[in-house]
Amino acid sequence: MEAPSPQLADHTLADLGWTPFFSQQVASEEERDYQPVRVMAVHRGMVAVAGEGLESLISSRLPNPRGGPDARGEEDRPTVGDWLLIERENLEAVRILDRANLFKRPAPGDDRRVQLIAANVDTLFIVTSCNQDFSVPRLERYLVLAREVGVTPVIVLTKIDLTDTLEKFHETALALQPGLEVELVNARDPASVAKLTARCGRGETVALLGSSGVGKSTLVNTLRGSDSIATQAVRENDGKGRHTTTVREMHRLEGGGWLMDTPGMREFKISDADTGLAEVFDDIAALVLQCRFTNCTHEAEPSCAIRPAIARGDLDTARLERWRKLTAEDIINTGTLAERRTRARKSGKRK
Repeated sequence: MEAPSPQLADHTLADLGWTPFFSQQVASEEERDYQPVRVMAVHRGMVAVAGEGLESLISSRLPNPRGGPDARGEEDRPTVGDWLLIERENLEAVRILDRANLFKRPAPGDDRRVQLIAANVDTLFIVTSCNQDFSVPRLERYLVLAREVGVTPVIVLTKIDLTDTLEKFHETALALQPGLEVELVNARDPASVAKLTARCGRGETVALLGSSGVGKSTLVNTLRGSDSIATQAVRENDGKGRHTTTVREMHRLEGGGWLMDTPGMREFKISDADTGLAEVFDDIAALVLQCRFTNCTHEAEPSCAIRPAIARGDLDTARLERWRKLTAEDIINTGTLAERRTRARKSGKRK
């Protein structure tokens, strides 16, 4: 094993984000043989971890649960930000500690699988640029995800130096949800980005989420004071860029916080998001409760509260349609995943 890197191995557990929520999950008799480490990056079959006096690349394989590998759930594998308990001698992973939160999505191309994005996040920077990439429906998806797992979202508008209609972008973002925090930054300017560092204090974890080409890698480089993260040019005709981040990993910031960068995700289906939908679309959720029938489709039923709200101008039809689409998608994807879990449980029982 290589000698520990002083940059990570010299950190305390608190520096890495360790809190009482995690410490209470480790029994005193376990401390002699096992030590907690945090997953700093995820690779194919391996994870980079850091703990007190340790930085290493270890296997991501966990011991098979009772009932064999088929008894393991979709979320029973490590992702960036996780805390693992590993054996002190051979550095083999023993288990994943319960997560404070988990960002996930149905895997692209296979709605029966779950793709884990990041765990144990304190703040989510939802990054979008002031150009063709700016999309209200996509931002609402990200907000639903953040609200569902209970993480504070901050909309970060980048490329503010390349638009003549900055105020319009700003007002549209603020209108997405009451009390939503929106920051305007030039990702290449350290002075402009400095306003974000207040949310990246010692041991705090911030995740970045956004499409390719919005300036996430540039933002990471500026926050870190480094240009080690590759960036790509963006096509002028549609504002889109290529994926420059291919590994989910955590970057150390000067103020003691941790920044999680994730590959750009333009396709982001949601599932298991009842709470997030209710919070992001709280105005519609309140109206639905006033409908006479619990299964009201808001089309022709008597005593529907939605249609009068539209007639009065209290509810925008485009917003209603976005809510309908996300709600229908959530129902379909949640059902698909539930069916997969049921099949997995039945398969485990037959073994």
